Amino acid sequence: MDLVLEAADRHLLTPYVYPAGWPEGEPCRQLLSLFVITNLGALALYLLFGTLSYYFIFDHELKKHPQFLENQVSREIAYALRSLPWISVPTVALFFAEVRGYSKLYDNIEDSPYGWSGVFLSMLSFLFFTDMSIYWIHRGLHHKLFYKRFHKPHHVWKIATPFASHAFHPVDGFMQSLPYHVYPFLFPLHKVTYLGLYIFVNVWTISIHDGDYRVPRLLRHVINGSAHHTDHHLYFDYNYGQYFTLWDKIGGSYKSPTSFEGKGPHDYLRKLREK
Repeated sequence: MDLVLEAADRHLLTPYVYPAGWPEGEPCRQLLSLFVITNLGALALYLLFGTLSYYFIFDHELKKHPQFLENQVSREIAYALRSLPWISVPTVALFFAEVRGYSKLYDNIEDSPYGWSGVFLSMLSFLFFTDMSIYWIHRGLHHKLFYKRFHKPHHVWKIATPFASHAFHPVDGFMQSLPYHVYPFLFPLHKVTYLGLYIFVNVWTISIHDGDYRVPRLLRHVINGSAHHTDHHLYFDYNYGQYFTLWDKIGGSYKSPTSFEGKGPHDYLRKLREK
């Protein structure tokens, strides 16, 4: 995040926003800047990719499903917009620790002992680490001690749209994002790679709520896509994974998506039309 902060300082904040006597490296200024940047960035990613997915990928026929709520899209957006600023508070604290040099993020490929192969391997390990961590956090949020208070608001959306992707209770939203922020404190990661992965995970979160259940046949039971996550919303205690089905299979929570078996939401709508 220090790359984003440096760019914001250089092109906008230092010349046009902050007083000349307020140093760029002063902690209070950095915290304030990170709070604004984090909120604007999250909002931009959510609204931009959510809107693109909603209009160009999401099947609007699903809005005719009996479990699609009245005014659901506007309710999803409103809930997300209320939650994102609160989610950003602990997130900014972690970004601040990164900016102050406490993480293992590095600037140059030469700083990695394994060069470009190290960058590639770190991308894979990031995906597997976060997938594993989110699986257990997500499953834990379904425990009766936490579900009703923190995770149930996200399960209001049985037939989700891309705008449901960030419509979490703030505690739920932060907990499921925590592995993304913890990883660079545990393992070396190139800074630009980290920013790219951060954008990717936000887009992926939108994609598993987009109602497009198409997956290459060979990957149907490997990739945790929209079909798997739709069944998670519908049937509650299956398919907790983020990108892959591995941990659901290990944890005994894997369910073959009903849409792959001719029993999904689209098939239900088709049967309604035939009656």
